[in-house]
Amino acid sequence: MTRGVESSLGEPTISLPVSSALAEYSSSSVPLLEAIALRKTFLDPKRSAMLALDRMSFRVNEGEFLAIVGPSGCGKSTLLRLLAGLERPISGEVRLRGQLLTAPRREIGFVFQRANLMPWRTVLRNIALPLELNHTPRAEALARAQALVSLVGLDGFADAYPHQLSGGMQQRVALARALIHEPSVLLLDEPFGSLDALTRERMNNELLRIWDLRRTTVVMVTHSIQEALYLADRVLVMGPRPGRVRAEFLVPLPRPRKPEMTATFEFMRLVQAVRAEIVDGQEMEAGRR
Repeated sequence: MTRGVESSLGEPTISLPVSSALAEYSSSSVPLLEAIALRKTFLDPKRSAMLALDRMSFRVNEGEFLAIVGPSGCGKSTLLRLLAGLERPISGEVRLRGQLLTAPRREIGFVFQRANLMPWRTVLRNIALPLELNHTPRAEALARAQALVSLVGLDGFADAYPHQLSGGMQQRVALARALIHEPSVLLLDEPFGSLDALTRERMNNELLRIWDLRRTTVVMVTHSIQEALYLADRVLVMGPRPGRVRAEFLVPLPRPRKPEMTATFEFMRLVQAVRAEIVDGQEMEAGRR
């Protein structure tokens, strides 16, 4: 199901219904990344199989910033692990440039909820680690890592260790490490969820700055509706477990995005529309129980 919220932000005025605009996404013959009828189970505490995802399907076009929201436990993080090739579905497929994905690929970068940095390595050497593991010559690996230190705004901290960094700075290192292979797709699993509100806001703006420079295709999971709408071109809403696409919204906010946009009436209408989809899904699930 698709929903639309028209906007008068920006010039020219954007008033294209979402359902019509989304047709452009589905018309692409070979999307960069595609999930096709994914189903995935996991074992609950009683060792019984529980369905986490059911017939989950969507496409992501090259250069697109896609955000995924939904209630806790609906399978968002599980979905990202399938898209990364870290896990396999019990049925369905993930395709990258039309090719079946069955294992992790260098073309796919992943930033987890926690930075997971090596405490004994400096910022520079944490970023360079994937290249070192790939036997890239040391001088080349460090040069590429240094360029990313600058990209994520950590000049002056290349020789610092993780314990000397704030949470936001650690996540910048994790983001740089994920970008070191210049991936075609960057998967973000609630990367700023543990940060305080002001730091999270700064990191959102930093992410937009980096995305604007690189235009890497991004799929981001977040619990924040405001964050999803501020960052993304399109937002998928997942229903309660077993997760599937309940609705999708094309975000008609002009780029570059600016923080003051989040205080507009148009933005709040979008927030309310997405929230309503999540709440409706939870209420329908509660009614079935």
